[in-house]
Amino acid sequence: MKYLIVGLGNIGEEYTNTRHNIGFSILNALAEASDAVFTPCRYGDKAELRVKSNILVLLKPSTYVNLSGNAVRYWLKKLEVPDENLLVVVDDLALPFGNLRIRKQGSDGGHNGLKHIIQVLGRQEFARMRFGIGTGEKTFNQVNYVLGEWTPEEKDQLSGYIKTATEAIVSFTLIGISRTMSLFNRK
Repeated sequence: MKYLIVGLGNIGEEYTNTRHNIGFSILNALAEASDAVFTPCRYGDKAELRVKSNILVLLKPSTYVNLSGNAVRYWLKKLEVPDENLLVVVDDLALPFGNLRIRKQGSDGGHNGLKHIIQVLGRQEFARMRFGIGTGEKTFNQVNYVLGEWTPEEKDQLSGYIKTATEAIVSFTLIGISRTMSLFNRK
């Protein structure tokens, strides 16, 4: 089976270590653990790896987060990946730092990348994994926070959380979305 795993983030050095780029960071870790290498392609950077008999195509769109739907639509069609084998990895300000929330479908939840993907695909029925970047605070400059770099305390914990996220991606490809949700969704 072939899977398309899309990690959302923004291209450019100024965004590399920001919270908004957690999708890129998670895919980088997954590729690195498998000795897969990202190469430039249409609409982004792409890497392929095998997990048992499955082929995972990892995509980091170069369209910036807010226009990610163009890359997703193109690669779904080009690779002939079934809709149920798409997983989009995004940051989520509403979730506490490090928490994962995996869903089969749903709204954009205020995430502009998901909003554009839904708009371009014309449907909400695709799997997504949200990675919590939230602080629990309600009053602060959200744009600066999301586009800001990780704090030293967050950096200390980040690699463990990213490892869990990569395990959830592999689980999605091996045992499916429902069982993966029950294993990795935490309160």
